[in-house]
Amino acid sequence: MKKAVTSRFERKIDHPAEREQIKREVNALYSYLSGLLGADKLILKAGKLEALALLRSRRPEEKVLGLQRVIFENPALAEVPALADVPELLQRLYDELAEKMARQAVEDTIERKIAAKMQEKQEEYVLEIKKQLLKEQGGPENPQTLRKYAELEKLRHKALNRTALEVLRPKRLEEIVGQKAAVTALMAKLASPYPQHIILYGPPGVGKTTAARLALEAARQIKTSPFAPDAPFVEVDGATLRWDPRETTNPLLGSVHDPIYQGAKRDLSDSGVPEPKLGLVTEAHGGILFIDEIGELDLALQNKLLKVLEDKKVRFDSSYYDPADPQVPIYIHKLFTEGAPADFILIGATTRSPEEINPALRSRCSAVYFEPLTPAEVEQIVVAAAARLQVALADNAAALIAECTTEGRQAVNILADAYGLALYRSQGKMTPVITCDLVRETLRAGRFAANVHRKKTEGAYTGRVYGLGVHGFLGSVLEIEAVAFPAVRPGKGMIRFNETAGSMARDSVFNAAAVIRRLTGEDLHNYDLHVNVIGGGQIDGPSAGLAVVVALLSAIKGWPVAQEVAVTGEISLQGYVRPVGGIAEKLYGARLAGIKTVLVPAENRGDVPQLPDVQVVPVETVAEVLPWFFRGQERTLLADFV
Repeated sequence: MKKAVTSRFERKIDHPAEREQIKREVNALYSYLSGLLGADKLILKAGKLEALALLRSRRPEEKVLGLQRVIFENPALAEVPALADVPELLQRLYDELAEKMARQAVEDTIERKIAAKMQEKQEEYVLEIKKQLLKEQGGPENPQTLRKYAELEKLRHKALNRTALEVLRPKRLEEIVGQKAAVTALMAKLASPYPQHIILYGPPGVGKTTAARLALEAARQIKTSPFAPDAPFVEVDGATLRWDPRETTNPLLGSVHDPIYQGAKRDLSDSGVPEPKLGLVTEAHGGILFIDEIGELDLALQNKLLKVLEDKKVRFDSSYYDPADPQVPIYIHKLFTEGAPADFILIGATTRSPEEINPALRSRCSAVYFEPLTPAEVEQIVVAAAARLQVALADNAAALIAECTTEGRQAVNILADAYGLALYRSQGKMTPVITCDLVRETLRAGRFAANVHRKKTEGAYTGRVYGLGVHGFLGSVLEIEAVAFPAVRPGKGMIRFNETAGSMARDSVFNAAAVIRRLTGEDLHNYDLHVNVIGGGQIDGPSAGLAVVVALLSAIKGWPVAQEVAVTGEISLQGYVRPVGGIAEKLYGARLAGIKTVLVPAENRGDVPQLPDVQVVPVETVAEVLPWFFRGQERTLLADFV
């Protein structure tokens, strides 16, 4: 079916005046080319390229084909263009002719200058003269380098769309979900006239890197902050940062390139002058140097970084440097004598625990802790991301994503994958809706599973108690169970436990056995006891001791254990509850699992975060713990407990 609307060129050929205009432009280009090359040279060149008959044609289409063969120097061009295409082809010919003329002008100028120089210089300096002339012309450019530059610029202007994380990443500190206290602490350290170096601790995907990137922009707006409007923000990943211990290269601190082996500038190497190369610490001068995964940074490089933090400068040294050499430029003298300035604020981010960070580095930096995200906060991140994508979310879709991850970044990626799946299914014909089925299919494709299983907290069970553990920055609920049988041979009973729980679990079991013997007066060798950590969880510390006491006592006495309470704490042989680490993380883990009451050592009171939906009870002795689990059955024991 013929289109009702014609193109611009098809409309032109309907008017004789426009046809005449095209013809005049073609003849004008031919006349200009003839004047540029000369009539004789043009005829000779056209004859070699089999274009002479075309150039003499009265039809502008054929004359344009002849001009194409001459200008592009390609006799293989055989297709006579349509009259409607002639204006566009003329533009291409103009561009090609302009490029040839520019190239010819440059070549003519260089040749004239070379000829003038050769009259004054000897023949062996010709190569040096060419380089000098190229420099006088504005650099070592030639048609080939200019063509490559044009290709590079063309590639730079080609790009796919932005990634999902670029679109969905928070643009302001206020948009970071679930980290209000951490962001406030971070900004408090940067808003002061005397800002501090900072290390951000926390699990992955909770906003540490985003907060660091946005902090400088926010600090610039605060009058008391020392950061100038043009203060730089330099970012590097400590896990990929490499350096040579021989100091031949060090992108973080800077290094010195000697004039012989390391490729200093030619004007310096010819004079035997070493060349200092400035590092990222100098690039960050007056601003912020952000090192992501700072815990992965080489230990020796960390120690060198500490020296820079103290001196606020980087010093260079080289056996090739001669302060009396008149060939040494002033700036190199200054770098060797005074060093390079490196006055910046260091912000590091890590998923490691503070104990795993270099103590010397840790002591020079303030700590800011980013908390694990709750399912509700992950849902909030997903809803906000869906709004940025301008896509509708079905009921419970955000909650379904929140069940499978505690990382905001991973939740956004799952949403983006579901969004892409919806677009693929609809072939872009309709605005997609992220349904629960799409989310489930995305989760299956990514092999995602429920991140936190909510525990059954109703009722009471004999020999089972909930303890708390922590791995990195994520807390979890450990299900510890115990069973007791009369020993096959009285006084020859055994205690068994799963070895995968670790050596600290073994110590906790033996300590618990001693406390129970003191409570009950019974010899545990009269029982065959089996203690198990369901799922084979690894217990790195003694914090399961109190939970093991409750489980064993329940198994021996047959007393049901209340399941709505969890406990953490080390048990001493005297029956006292000793403090443990990771209280905040453990409480967050209990909250995710649906535990409403948690018993913690009294000495850990200061470590307890504000969690409105979790009751935290400090305890000092076993006597204070047992009523929470046995609800009255333990009174006969407590009456005799000292």
